[in-house]
Amino acid sequence: MSVLVYAEAANGKIRKTSLEAVNYAANIAQSLSTTVTAVIDGRTDAGILADLGKAGASKVVTVASARLESGDSSCWATALEQVASAENADVVIFSHDLAGKAIAPRLAVKMKAGIVAGAVSIPVIKGAELAVSKTAYSGKATAHYVIHAAKKIITLLPNSFPVKLGEGTATVTPQEVNLDGVKGVVTVKERNTRTASTAPLPEAELVVSAGRGMKAPENWGIVEELATSIGATTACSRPVADMHWRPHHEHVGQTGVAIRPNLYIAIGISGAIQHLAGVNGSKTIVVINTDKEAPFFKSADYGVIGDAFEVVPRLTEAVKKFKAAQH
Repeated sequence: MSVLVYAEAANGKIRKTSLEAVNYAANIAQSLSTTVTAVIDGRTDAGILADLGKAGASKVVTVASARLESGDSSCWATALEQVASAENADVVIFSHDLAGKAIAPRLAVKMKAGIVAGAVSIPVIKGAELAVSKTAYSGKATAHYVIHAAKKIITLLPNSFPVKLGEGTATVTPQEVNLDGVKGVVTVKERNTRTASTAPLPEAELVVSAGRGMKAPENWGIVEELATSIGATTACSRPVADMHWRPHHEHVGQTGVAIRPNLYIAIGISGAIQHLAGVNGSKTIVVINTDKEAPFFKSADYGVIGDAFEVVPRLTEAVKKFKAAQH
């Protein structure tokens, strides 16, 4: 028996969220006196698979099929069901990201498994039961769940735990999967190659975000300059994405991407409850706003009441001076 983990790679390395999931699975495996098996697309560069072993996996199963190349959740659910059966896995771990949200529920139906989505705690295992916690009511409360089913699936909220890499190694084994008869739900019409020097939002430890207080999309240069100065990923509020000032994949909040960075800087964002629901897991929140009554200040660790067009450039300048003094 092993604990199974769905892993992904991007930009020539294993995703941080996948390494978090393997670390998380290793904690469960230790309690169950078993091992961790990571499952990854067979097209992944073999040279980066070692990181899965360092994160705690004892075995890496690579699955290759043209049907899996699109990331189709139905095909992946079928493939993972077959790997779980071969590995005799009763517990499967995903990251609570786009892939995890799509594949995990489908796999739960196939395996007749109990599922908890968006976990934020290491599970407590009591006999055949597994207890785990997640946030509820837009992050205002913590809900405690107990999975009674024999098969168990957990999706882990990104950035809930730091990644720890050791000296472990993993064997790499290919496995063939049969996807005949699986009705896919994804059709690939176009592929774009994403090149970025910053981490994707769900994985980002530093995020600089802005809202309607920037007044126009052409003013975003000062936001991007601040983000570049600290090595942060940029984000935005929903109204900004809806007005097409910024791409929708940068939208953070209840209806966008939920993030848990170490630092979240919010510029010109009032802090509506829908926005807070997606960012209140941030370790440190800095709010810059001209309105001293903005709701966001109640959730901020640090607040600056002032004009973003004056404050942000000065903050960027201070960051650059500080970094220059370190060399």
